[in-house]
Amino acid sequence: MTNKYMYFIANWKMFGSLSSLNSVTKVVRFLKNFKKNKFLKIIYCPPNTLIYPLSKKLMKSRIDIGAQNCHEQESYGAFTGSINSFMLKNVGAKYVIIGHSENRHAGESDKMINKKIKSALKTGLKIIFCIGETIHERRKKNTKSVLSKQIRLGLMNIKNKKDIIIAYEPVWSIGTGIIPKLDDLSKIIYFIKRKVRNCKILYGGSVNPKNLDKLKFIKNIDGYLVGGASQDSKKFIDIIKKTYN
Repeated sequence: MTNKYMYFIANWKMFGSLSSLNSVTKVVRFLKNFKKNKFLKIIYCPPNTLIYPLSKKLMKSRIDIGAQNCHEQESYGAFTGSINSFMLKNVGAKYVIIGHSENRHAGESDKMINKKIKSALKTGLKIIFCIGETIHERRKKNTKSVLSKQIRLGLMNIKNKKDIIIAYEPVWSIGTGIIPKLDDLSKIIYFIKRKVRNCKILYGGSVNPKNLDKLKFIKNIDGYLVGGASQDSKKFIDIIKKTYN
């Protein structure tokens, strides 16, 4: 059983309607009665359409709200369909996910990610900075060089990293049900901690209640970025429970 302070971040991706918010009520009730609740932080990152109603619903709880991405410009501008960090904070977000592999695949460069991080920090949001290698990069044994580059360029000229959480999400693991071998994952987490000192390092990629039985034994992990399983309140609660049992 661990008494370590852990983060549990729910990335709902493009999922959810107003009725979906009812599932969060179950997590709120669980947290009130969970004896280890002082050792954890829960952050929900729903679609932008649900940030405001969810922030209102969770106002008196210990759960925070995050967004899934933001525009790199903190001021208003002619960017149809875009939302900047100021607008996200204005409707209740305290965190924002930046650099997720799905957005990198859609064209986000390390330079763009760096601009977004700087803009969000300036606005007062905390960052969940995603890094990870593809299966091709892994097979060529380039994992560490890829992660080093993503960290170096993504965090360029950012001296104070106290409001940055790093989430290691191997691209080949996301949505596949496959997680890295525990020894490999432990070494990668240690490598990232050496590269970026004093930052919390989370793992993401097919996190679910079943593989928590293995993941929870990796001491260097400071929490989990949970995708599909976080959309189901029972699975999300089970992930938290298994971390501390």
